[in-house]
Amino acid sequence: MELLGTLGRTLGFSLAAGVNLYATVAILGLAARYGWVALPDQFQVFNNDVVIAAALVMYVIEFFADKIPYFDSLWDAIHTAIRPIGGAFIAVATLGNASPEVKGLVALIGGTVAASSHLTKTSTRAVANTSPEPFSNWILSLGEDVFAVMLGYASLAHPLLALVVAIAVLVLIAIFAAVIVRTARRWFGRARVLRSEPAHHEPP
Repeated sequence: MELLGTLGRTLGFSLAAGVNLYATVAILGLAARYGWVALPDQFQVFNNDVVIAAALVMYVIEFFADKIPYFDSLWDAIHTAIRPIGGAFIAVATLGNASPEVKGLVALIGGTVAASSHLTKTSTRAVANTSPEPFSNWILSLGEDVFAVMLGYASLAHPLLALVVAIAVLVLIAIFAAVIVRTARRWFGRARVLRSEPAHHEPP
């Protein structure tokens, strides 16, 4: 059961970090500072004034940056490396004492999970930006904020629930990615067929 709880926290926090890294770190820091739930000792690494303050400031900046169409895509592009690295660090930090091999494996898992949710968020927002109205962008952004905060809290207080949610979301991301790949292949296949067809000219 303890192993499942650790896995739930690892996947939950990594998934949330890929959507909103700063909200995730702020939740970890505040939870460790004020003892919202009973946490293992390794979570005290987030109980630092600089870490908490920086996470809160960056969260506020991201909250507004993420609501501006097209600028949000630039913001996501900048965080393409930051969020997966943050997810990997959080995964290792929540693991506690372990061998270097296990830490390396957990870092890889955390980074990959964070990258998956980040890329899904980025591609979804890019599609939403093609809409002339800003409301879909705002709704998506608010939904992402709520998702990151709620999943972060669940990872703290109910890690088994976070594990179930994380696995379900990762399955949906995999299905979403498979659909995109199939659609892209179909489009490229049609384009190759059109290019290979000889041009027909009307007789004079």
